Amino acid sequence: MISNFKGKTAVLTGAGSGFGLECARIGARLGMNLVLVDVQQDALDAATREMEAAGAQVLARRVDVSKADEMEALATAVGERFGAPHLVFNNAGVGSGGLIWENTVADWDWVLGVNVMGVVHGVRLFTPMMLDAAKKDPAFQGHIVNTASMAGLLTPPNMGVYNVSKHAVVALSETLYQDLKLVSDQVSASVLCP
Repeated sequence: MISNFKGKTAVLTGAGSGFGLECARIGARLGMNLVLVDVQQDALDAATREMEAAGAQVLARRVDVSKADEMEALATAVGERFGAPHLVFNNAGVGSGGLIWENTVADWDWVLGVNVMGVVHGVRLFTPMMLDAAKKDPAFQGHIVNTASMAGLLTPPNMGVYNVSKHAVVALSETLYQDLKLVSDQVSASVLCP
């Protein structure tokens, strides 16, 4: 596990508010390079100003994490600016409530797109970069954190679409953890269920 964070790079989706913003603040205090990603430009701009004022090197990108092409462009920009990231926080998330049979196709597309495909894109793009860095540098350490929720472990009512998405993130993350154990002791993964 990473013990010295100074000069290391963290990619944070959903970095404009909430947990993503708090993680960015911690990263800035630790002297990390920060890749701030959010779909809300005003929140992203405010987070960028705050992190730069704290002395962090920042790459900020407005990205819809559900869009493969936007995430691919992000991964390319990260590689060009900082190289392989050491930490990836697939944190962006949205929710839709109501009785599950009343949720629209648009609700399902939106929530699964951001909450599941956003994590899928983060994993499929950044994991190979981290594994490649590990092969080239025996001292490289990387970690991927996927944000799920207690809704990924439980099934409260009126949260069906959200519950489904967060259960998927838990399953994806647990599988990623096991798959990484098969190929590397330098890159690991975990799931966060606040």
